Amino acid sequence: MLRSLWRSIDRFSLQHFEYVISELRKIKVVNVHNRESVMDLLQSVVEIVTYGDRQDPHIFECFMERQVLADFVRILKISQDSKIEAPLLQYLSIMIQNMDSEQAIYYCFSNGYINSIISHPYKYDGGDLAPYYVSFLRAVSGKINRDTLCLLVNVQGDAVVSFPLYTEALRFAQHEEKMIQTAIRSLVLSIYNVSDDLVYQFISTPPVSEYFTDLVRKLRDLCFRLDAFVYDKGKMDMQKRRNGIILEADKIVDELYYFKDILSVGEPRLTRLVMENLLNGLVFPVLCSLLASKNKNGSELSAITSLYIISRLIQVVGGRSMINNVAGVILYHFLNINVRILSEGNSSDVHDDVKFLSKCLNEVERVICYSPESNESESINGTYLGSHWEGFMSSFNINSSNGEICFQRNGIFAFVFCEDQSLLLASIFLLLILTESKDLDCLLSPMIGLYEMGDVMLQTNDASTSKSVDGCIFIRFMPEF
Repeated sequence: MLRSLWRSIDRFSLQHFEYVISELRKIKVVNVHNRESVMDLLQSVVEIVTYGDRQDPHIFECFMERQVLADFVRILKISQDSKIEAPLLQYLSIMIQNMDSEQAIYYCFSNGYINSIISHPYKYDGGDLAPYYVSFLRAVSGKINRDTLCLLVNVQGDAVVSFPLYTEALRFAQHEEKMIQTAIRSLVLSIYNVSDDLVYQFISTPPVSEYFTDLVRKLRDLCFRLDAFVYDKGKMDMQKRRNGIILEADKIVDELYYFKDILSVGEPRLTRLVMENLLNGLVFPVLCSLLASKNKNGSELSAITSLYIISRLIQVVGGRSMINNVAGVILYHFLNINVRILSEGNSSDVHDDVKFLSKCLNEVERVICYSPESNESESINGTYLGSHWEGFMSSFNINSSNGEICFQRNGIFAFVFCEDQSLLLASIFLLLILTESKDLDCLLSPMIGLYEMGDVMLQTNDASTSKSVDGCIFIRFMPEF
């Protein structure tokens, strides 16, 4: 028993550690014949260093002086057997996770050794290496802060030219395994929360910024998958269809909450980038197609799915720019058309209506593509909206003698006053969410006026109520039913 105890203590001695290092440095090539012994040496190094970080400062001083991390990099380079990669990454993950001292973390992140290990050309070929690699990245990200982050980026002049931890992690952002996707998102959020100006500039510059475009593209694909279940024409049984709708809807909500987490970081450039991609990649295309009443032809989402997606997006993601852009696009054509129609009138009260609507129209134009979350007075880059706006507006044309009614029942009101109960409820639900939002512009809220409309129905003789709904589009311009 005493002999066993003596060996256990001796195993964590400085002398034994130096012996292990010398044996490791004798390795000139790693192949199937010596792979197991190399793995044992690497494991011993990690165990002794972890012990030394907490119990014996002389061991960790030796670890730093002998540049032992360089040997891990060397082993990767001389290995002819890819099976050494997974255990090596696993051992390094354990060592980094168990490091307590600031000195140890600073050393590990210095000299570029961690970046070299991250950037090594691993051969994944469908094996189990990916989870070990991502676990290693997560271990590194778990130890970064505003002081240590600079050790993992390469800077030239005043710009970050590479950030392997971030860029290599993004390669697994769309991995088929949900656990890996979740780990990468957690890593990415960790980086966003400790980044400085230079790193944010790197993150928000192409091609690195294309990550956000890919996120929106994935979200859009999920919307079409949901739509396929919603409009399945009897090809699957009811229970399977129901389960499919629930599953795809849950996936969409998960994606939306991830966008919400990114926006919660509160960095203006990050917020702007996310909003631009969401608006141009999803919101504006869906709204323009929906409000122009295009028929579902395989390239567009159905109306019911579109209404659901926009409703969930402003519920989960929210934010002033999102809320006001959605409300602005929904209301714009209605105000624009009614200003033109009323301006043709001659009475003084019609003139007052034109003044009121012109004011509302100017307000909508102001809030569309404006980003109130930003500290600077900048506009969201409405690329999609700008290139499709003329076509969107031209879809609202007068073809009947009763053109005004045709206009007023177009856009969102085509669904509010339609016979399809599901579309009616979905459109009213969307308008209610907008009206209830504290982020909705103060002039846009009474224009929707759903609550005010209810007040009028209950208090038709109340002058103050009538005045408060003067700007409500339902009361002021909608035909009576």
